[in-house]
Amino acid sequence: MRSVTVAATQFACSWDLPSNADRAEALVRQAAGQGANVVLVQELFAAPYFCIEERAEYFALAQPMAGHPLIARFSALAKELGVVLPCSYFERAGQAHFNSVAMIDADGRVLGNYRKSHIPQGPGYEEKYYFSPGDTGYRVWDTAFGRIGVGICWDQWFPECARSMALMGAEMLLYPTAIGSEPPSPGYDSQPHWEMTMRGHAAANIMPVVAANRVGTEVAPGGTEVTFYGSSFIADQTGALMAKAPRGGEAVLLHRFDLAAIAALRASWGLFRDRRPETYGAVATLDGGL
Repeated sequence: MRSVTVAATQFACSWDLPSNADRAEALVRQAAGQGANVVLVQELFAAPYFCIEERAEYFALAQPMAGHPLIARFSALAKELGVVLPCSYFERAGQAHFNSVAMIDADGRVLGNYRKSHIPQGPGYEEKYYFSPGDTGYRVWDTAFGRIGVGICWDQWFPECARSMALMGAEMLLYPTAIGSEPPSPGYDSQPHWEMTMRGHAAANIMPVVAANRVGTEVAPGGTEVTFYGSSFIADQTGALMAKAPRGGEAVLLHRFDLAAIAALRASWGLFRDRRPETYGAVATLDGGL
């Protein structure tokens, strides 16, 4: 038996930046106090979701990974609590900007950095203005509590991302995210689709998936607003929901998994044995190779 307890958190962010970090820390402490070994905090939690509109002044929020105060703070917290703690942040690297996650192990060491591969662009989600496509490739890390793969928000819609991390030996997939209403289509609700897509990754790769989303309505200076729908969740290796948060309000979710038993089940199914990568050439093209 190789037991791990995973946690997802969610909360609303404001332009009181110190309070965002304080709130995240409080929820991480709550999760650890309830027995969590791995705690997932939502995407870009240091500030409101500034990508709702294109505004040059928000580039000032980006900082280099080396010496980043948020990463330093959460590294110290991870070490104190003995938890694995991926830290989402707005990264500046030379003249480039990335939507990134620093993977912090339970002893406080930063194991590496992942830069978001898939960058969305649309009303209320103007990310291509702020972020270059990630150049790290997909990453998995051997942590104190298992081999973990992390995708970031829009990555969660792509089965190629999840499968790549699984092929690299991930034992669980984590997705910090920021998603909610669609400003041009106020009656449209993507939440069920969002959830089901990631639950499908869990089922197809036979490993747990954890998603952490923010809550609350955020209004950009130009008046565009997005209401984030929370609904953070933990799915098991079959895609079944083990825990789910409401659409509004703070939440801390926990569930315990036996990674050894899941690994045995994954092997017994033969899904990775029976793959035919030589037949998947179309996946490596934009147009199906036509």
